[in-house]
Amino acid sequence: MTQTGDGQKNAHPLRLTNTLSRSKQIFIPRDPNRVTMYVCGPTVYNYAHLGNARSAVVFDLLYRILRHSYGCVLYARNFTDVDDKINAEAVRTGQPIGAITDRFISAYHADMAALGVLRPDFEPRVTEHLSDIIALIDRLLEAGHAYQAAGHVLFHVPSFADYGRLSGRSREDVIAGARVEVAPFKRDPADFVLWKPSSDDAPGWESPWGRGRPGWHIECSVMTEHCLGLPIDLHGGGQDLIFPHHENEIAQSVSARNGAAYCDFWVHNGFVTVDGRKMSKSLGNVVLAHDLLKRHDGQTIRLALLSAHYRQPLDWSDKLLTGSGRALSRLKRLLADTVAPDDGDAVEAISHNPVVLALEDDLNTPMALSGLFGIARKLRHTDPGEKRSRLRHELVAALSLLGLDLENDGLEIRRHGINATHDAVVADMVAQRDAARRRKDYEEADRLRAALQVQGVALDDTHEETRWVMTRPSSDYP
Repeated sequence: MTQTGDGQKNAHPLRLTNTLSRSKQIFIPRDPNRVTMYVCGPTVYNYAHLGNARSAVVFDLLYRILRHSYGCVLYARNFTDVDDKINAEAVRTGQPIGAITDRFISAYHADMAALGVLRPDFEPRVTEHLSDIIALIDRLLEAGHAYQAAGHVLFHVPSFADYGRLSGRSREDVIAGARVEVAPFKRDPADFVLWKPSSDDAPGWESPWGRGRPGWHIECSVMTEHCLGLPIDLHGGGQDLIFPHHENEIAQSVSARNGAAYCDFWVHNGFVTVDGRKMSKSLGNVVLAHDLLKRHDGQTIRLALLSAHYRQPLDWSDKLLTGSGRALSRLKRLLADTVAPDDGDAVEAISHNPVVLALEDDLNTPMALSGLFGIARKLRHTDPGEKRSRLRHELVAALSLLGLDLENDGLEIRRHGINATHDAVVADMVAQRDAARRRKDYEEADRLRAALQVQGVALDDTHEETRWVMTRPSSDYP
């Protein structure tokens, strides 16, 4: 039985597939009144692709079901804003890395909001935690788990006996499967970088080991501990992060704490393919959520992303998107047709709802959607009365848990004069203007302000960011 945040018991405990144990287990948090979850977020050098969007939607759903079961859930999802891809984009565009990352963080927020993704409680950025990163590397050096070589600091993998437990790979497998030439300064071929030097024309920060920047893996260890404290209950991310990222994260975090536990549950979502083919730049089939939202409703995209079980591959196609759109249209018509004058806003408890039961069984979204449409069929064939009202409440509550708030679809457009696509476009323009202000290109900043004013956007420049609001409905846009 799951302990909820208000002390009540849930007769149907949440079960999740734990990558660490390779089995489905009952999720038992260390403190049921303070559940902690960390998820690896995007590297912000471009708009989020469907793989990023799937991960965000999957863990948003897990966040929702955890809050349903426990009440108090602390959720952190990071932004990687130090990366060689960001550096390359800065060189290509002539912009500072902060201008690039701020722009794409704003776009990510807008795009994910359009997909019904709730904001996490914490959204740390790597650049905000460089002193913490340096301190953690120091701890690893002092404990004998890391060493300096050729301007780098590296983690010494043989010093951590449990290396490979998460991924199921032995150190020998790791070495044999290496695709790149091993750096000559490594003591062991499997050793990985904690800190690396920066050239004069690359972003860098001062450290005891010289000017440089952190390696990829160290950042999440630091931000997890800073935001949530250790150990945490659950860590999530895409399947591609199991090795080496999460394997290395465990090694450095456990080693820095004298073998103390880091995380109990590891949950990973599957890949996205496009018409049966792996999504990749070389194939030219990378689909950006930002582009999809210009042509499709965000809730339609969300439903499509939830159509496959999170651990299985999701094959994206026009057929999937069309089918999801039709299903949502039928549900919207049903909700509109079954509204009664006395139909209140209260949502009854849904602990025995088939949607909840399916989600509590390893986030089984195909089964949850089957249960959702089953409730809809019953509602469609039930005469007005107490039973229909109960079924309607049950349907609305289940949709809300799935992040599909269909009753309010369009209401916010009428009330605030914005929609998901316009929201994303405005956020992108505001981020571009912020970047122009930082590089003192005031002519471009004024041009963007004027363009935003034409669209009915009022700006409020603060020390940290620019806030914006709509001043007239979308029907008034030129």
